[in-house]
Amino acid sequence: MAKNFVCTTTEPIVQTKAGKLRGFILDGTYTFYGIKYADAKRFQQPTPPAPWEGVKDALGYGYVCPMLSQDKPGAGELKVPHRYWPMDENCQYLNVWTQTLNPKAKKPVMVWLHGGGFAAGSSIEQQAYDGDNMSKYGDIVVVSINHRLNILGYMDLSPFGEKYKNSCNAGNADMVAALKWIRDNIEQFGGDPDNVTLFGQSGGGMKVWTLMQTPEAYGLFHKGIVQSGVLEGFINNQPADGTEIVNAMMKELGLKDVEELETIPYAQMAAAYNKVAPALAKAGKYVGGNPAPNDFYLGDPLAVGFTDHAKTIPVMIGTVLDEFMGFGPGNPKRNTMTTAEARQMVADYFGEKHADEMIELFEKAYPGKNLCDLIPLDVAFRIGTKDFIEKKAECPESATYSYLFAYDFPVDEGCGPWHCSEIPFVFHNTELVPVCNRPGVSDKLEHQMFSAWVNFARYGNPNDPSLPEWPACKPHDEACMIFDTTCEVRHNHDNVLVEKYQEYAPKFKFGEVEIQH
Repeated sequence: MAKNFVCTTTEPIVQTKAGKLRGFILDGTYTFYGIKYADAKRFQQPTPPAPWEGVKDALGYGYVCPMLSQDKPGAGELKVPHRYWPMDENCQYLNVWTQTLNPKAKKPVMVWLHGGGFAAGSSIEQQAYDGDNMSKYGDIVVVSINHRLNILGYMDLSPFGEKYKNSCNAGNADMVAALKWIRDNIEQFGGDPDNVTLFGQSGGGMKVWTLMQTPEAYGLFHKGIVQSGVLEGFINNQPADGTEIVNAMMKELGLKDVEELETIPYAQMAAAYNKVAPALAKAGKYVGGNPAPNDFYLGDPLAVGFTDHAKTIPVMIGTVLDEFMGFGPGNPKRNTMTTAEARQMVADYFGEKHADEMIELFEKAYPGKNLCDLIPLDVAFRIGTKDFIEKKAECPESATYSYLFAYDFPVDEGCGPWHCSEIPFVFHNTELVPVCNRPGVSDKLEHQMFSAWVNFARYGNPNDPSLPEWPACKPHDEACMIFDTTCEVRHNHDNVLVEKYQEYAPKFKFGEVEIQH
């Protein structure tokens, strides 16, 4: 069915502090793409965008940040459909979806921080990131942002001059600049600058809690949702010292003056970095790529504690059942193997003497789930997330809600959820991702999850009539909402399972971080 589309020379037009913007209206959703929220010279801090005369079009997505290596489409597109877009380091752009342009509307604002660690990704990378349905069905303002990544956003050049003082956190500084733009302009899009929720998945989840620890962001957002965003050891908590990596890059490039790095083509700089960084990283040296603690970012709360302000931020946080191991092929005998065959599968992985114990623990933690989900079960993100929940639950200043996404997808003979797989449900976008869909099942789960996310953004509490009562966590009592075909809250349901999994399962490498699997 055709949708009603409006885009004329006179509407929709919004007055921002820098000038007027023209977007479009699709079935009642006012949409503005590619809004410039800041400018920045390479390795330096962002500044507000220059004002303009007349009306500027906001009808096309802005540039996304260049990456250290080219994205390669593949079979994974079935599980996580992607979009690819022109790249340029002049990438400080955001997108807005809203149901009204009334400055008095005061709608909740949800700000999406994309995944890809701090090295890759963009605000439009996944098809499921589109904010139209979230804004329409939730009656909220949705914002997604691009910012500097990898060596552009997270490389310490401070030993080489004062102007590079916070280059190790330039990407996070971009996000703070975007939040300041939202504070100053979002009312014109019907949003409430005093009710802003950050939500992000994977690296986006990490961005949420790093901004919770960033004094310059205090007061610019009020709640946080962390989706698969805690992986202990992924972000080094030591202060940055880029002396060795920067000198190595300059030597590789044949440069004498560090300021030459400001103008050399990005592709050349990235190639040099890719060549020299691995050896330094293997030797335990700083190579950038992630935020580093300083007076701008105060450090990982699991290592240094939550700041007094971070303690006041309500948080919803969780993971998915299989995370990265969910990308593997399904078991063709998932629904046909005998009890003996299932036990042998577990014994082959954990060892004969641990098989019965692991089966008992899994069936107690996840009653009714297929034993094929035990092998790829994630504990890496789950360990860090449980640690975060325990420490945050000790802060009485605000609530902490836990969840776990356990939906069984209709691909192959059935497959547990993978990293990113909850995103279409959160955005009310399962219609855009075919693999999500199960008649009579996925629509209900989408409504439940979407409602929880929007309720949390609106009220600081995710409870919804479509869900069982969902209490906040308390110290030593993780009340975890299991999102599945039947949703339920379970208390400390996997504590022993996670402990024994760490002890019995083989390990593998995620980047430079050894994690359990």
